[in-house]
Amino acid sequence: MPGPAGSGDLRIAVVGGGIGGMAAAAFLRRAGLTATVYEQASAPAEVGAGLVVAPNAVRLLRRLGVLEPFLRRAVALEWGWEFRRWADGEVLSVERLGGVCERLYGERTYTVHRADLLDTIRRAVPEGWVRFGARCTAVEPGSDGAVLRFADGGRAEADVVVGADGVHSVVRGTVAEAEPPEYSGICAFRAVVPARAAPAFALRAAQTLWLGPGRHFVHYPIAGGSAVNVVAFAPAGDFTDESWSTTAEVGEFHAEFADWDPRVTGLVAAGGAPGRWALLDRAPLPRWSRGRVTLLGDAAHPMFPFFAQGAAQSVEDAAVLARCLALEPDDPERALLRYESARLPRTTRVQRASHDRRDVNHLPDGPEQRARDTALAAADPLVGSGWIYGHDAEAAFIP
Repeated sequence: MPGPAGSGDLRIAVVGGGIGGMAAAAFLRRAGLTATVYEQASAPAEVGAGLVVAPNAVRLLRRLGVLEPFLRRAVALEWGWEFRRWADGEVLSVERLGGVCERLYGERTYTVHRADLLDTIRRAVPEGWVRFGARCTAVEPGSDGAVLRFADGGRAEADVVVGADGVHSVVRGTVAEAEPPEYSGICAFRAVVPARAAPAFALRAAQTLWLGPGRHFVHYPIAGGSAVNVVAFAPAGDFTDESWSTTAEVGEFHAEFADWDPRVTGLVAAGGAPGRWALLDRAPLPRWSRGRVTLLGDAAHPMFPFFAQGAAQSVEDAAVLARCLALEPDDPERALLRYESARLPRTTRVQRASHDRRDVNHLPDGPEQRARDTALAAADPLVGSGWIYGHDAEAAFIP
């Protein structure tokens, strides 16, 4: 094992080449450090669907110098959190984003395909830093680093290991008690509808959420406006498969929303065979780091997508992690503890807020639902979410 290293030769291994892992490598490079990203996929792939990218993430993308390619594929939202009633599309609440978001938070809010965001961030990472086809199966920590084991029998040594390997993280078991995630009882259907097949109302630069009993339905344009992202949440029943590659029948998707507004069922029909996955639930961790091993993104704080902050929190993690390691390259353990201390309270708050939103979105028709709708109409969600959107992860970190 190597001994203490300075910033010039600190060997950092990032396990996972998704948005969080690539962002970690990009910010480490910006901080003058080097890293190797180990990604289990054999090559870059267009996985997943759409994402909302709020100002707290956009300002960090700008600092990476990748905002220009990001904007070529993103859609700038004019309207956000447009809540509608499930049965007839009555608008319960809507926030104007165009012009207002920049004034309040310095950046706009965008929607984008996950693959386009990943490609954008990858532009800030040297090609030689990424090793595809490297599925990490174990991390063996030592007093001055760790050994990574891979499915093909290979191994690698590192001074620091960053687990950015998602909700099923292998690295997480090195840091925390190995416990399987719980199933939430909710599943998500997703589809990407070509613009030519989508109704005009779904092509607006708006993030629209239809709220109904036990379910909600979301859509917004992505891919430069050439497609519409659809994601809907419904009771999971016996379904427990948590995978981007699992599909369902159109009839299954339609059955969940059959009595909803025809604009919803029309989008379901236009999307073809949907993807389907179960939402997993994990309680916030009390710690992310042990020795020279730490966690980032969904490996540390998987959260329901109901605040659209999963990817943004991973990018924030990456920015702070890089800053901590750059400040104390000769004491990685202390740097990782400072990173954890800086990030854990915020991600826990977002994680819990996202979790609580499930019950609010899925109220059955009745007094509680009417009270919710009245509260939505009276609130200003853009201002109310200032603690999320106005946060500057780098500026908030005080050495």
